[in-house]
Formats: sequence, C-alpha cells, structure tokens
Amino acid sequence: MALLEVSALSKRFGGVQAVSSVSLQVQQGMIKAIIGPNGAGKTTLFNMISGFVPPDAGAIRFEGEAIQGSPPHRVAARGLSRTFQHIRLFAHMTALENVMVGRHLRSRTGFLEGMVRLPWTRREDEEVRERSLELMDFLGIAGLAEAEATSLAYGQQRAVELARALASEPRMVLLDEPAAGLNMRETTELAKLITRIRQRGVTVLLVEHDMSLVMRISDEVAVLSYGEKIADADPRSVQRDEQVIRVYLGEEEC
Repeated sequence: MALLEVSALSKRFGGVQAVSSVSLQVQQGMIKAIIGPNGAGKTTLFNMISGFVPPDAGAIRFEGEAIQGSPPHRVAARGLSRTFQHIRLFAHMTALENVMVGRHLRSRTGFLEGMVRLPWTRREDEEVRERSLELMDFLGIAGLAEAEATSLAYGQQRAVELARALASEPRMVLLDEPAAGLNMRETTELAKLITRIRQRGVTVLLVEHDMSLVMRISDEVAVLSYGEKIADADPRSVQRDEQVIRVYLGEEEC
C-alpha cells in the first residue's frame, strides 16, 4: 500500500478546470516530484492534499485513511506537513522559536503557553527546545538558532522553514517550490537537505520548476499539463516522453 494515494482528484475555479481527474501514488521513503508549466494545477493539487482547498471530486488516502476535505491542522496531525512557495516565517521571532512552533504540534501544551513559561509547562517546553535544536543541528543550521528568522539570508530562511515542517515528526513532507528564489549554491545545498530528510525516514513530495534539482534527487516524477497528468515515471523515462517534450519545448511555455 502506498503512503499517499490520490484518486481521480478534480477542482474547478469558476470556468477554469484547475485539476482534472488526477491520480498518483507516493510510496514510503521516496522523493517524488510534480512538475509542469505555470498554470498546470500543481499548487492546487498540493493545496487539496494538504487540506487548504477542498476537492470537487476524487479521494485522498494517507496511510490508508481518507483525508480529503480535512482541515490543514488535522492533515498535519496525521503526519503530513508542508512548506509554501512564499516563505511564511514568524517575524520578530528567532529561528529556533519558529522551529518550536512546529514542534508544539506534538506537545501537550500550546506554543503560547510554552512562551509565557508557566511552571507546569517548563519541563515540556525545555524538551521542545532541545528537540528543535537537535533538528536544526541535523540540518546544519544550529548556529542560526538565536538569530531573528526574517533577518536571515533567503536560503537560510528556507532551511528554517524545512526544520519547522519536520519538527512535527511527519511521515511525509510536501515542499512547494523549495528552490524558488535560491541561487545555484543554495539550490545545491537544498538538494543535500532534501536527501538527508529522506535518509531520516521522511517521504518527500515536491512541486518544483528547477529541472536540474528535480532530475538529480527524484525517484519518480509526475507531469501535469492543463490540470491533467500526462506522465508519471522515473526521471529518465519522463525526460524521453514525447508528450512531456512537446509541453516543455512546443507551444506551451515553461
């Protein structure tokens, strides 16, 4: 059984069919990418999987249980977390505090209770802090812990956002264009981070425009065009697919 199963998922916005009967599977432990031209429906598909947009039709099963229509916090609690194309870190908070926000999803107390340091929350808050620091160390950003998150370089902010997504101990993480805005060196570092995340036992599903990154790290690649899936295979097979070549080199623009 696949960790994530998407079956005949569809979504329309007014007169636009954003996603049309898309089905795909993500096996546990893999890195899978979703690619396609602008407007292909990639982010809409992500938003339906993560609970931010309800599907019009179709089913989403995570670990065998239906999650379509569940709100984002319930999807996250099930073990499926995500990042966003536009970084959403909390301003005026340190990098460590941002990561701790994600960790508090797995704690008995809320983040605000932990921040005000009530006596009965202090022990658990220290555990959350230690676990968050350990995760930042794993990603190589422990030295940024006390820096204000939004003052960091763009690539460092991406790493903090990744750490926050992982802090809730997800089984799968959805990465929405993680390389957006990164330079070549930062993208190379991102590739290493994503590979390390998979080595930690977390399955990865990403939407990405950087084909070099996708082909370097992905086990499978699904291709969308005008809301429909036109290919779903290993990277080499997708690169040779005639329909995919037409989408990227023909009339449609990447």
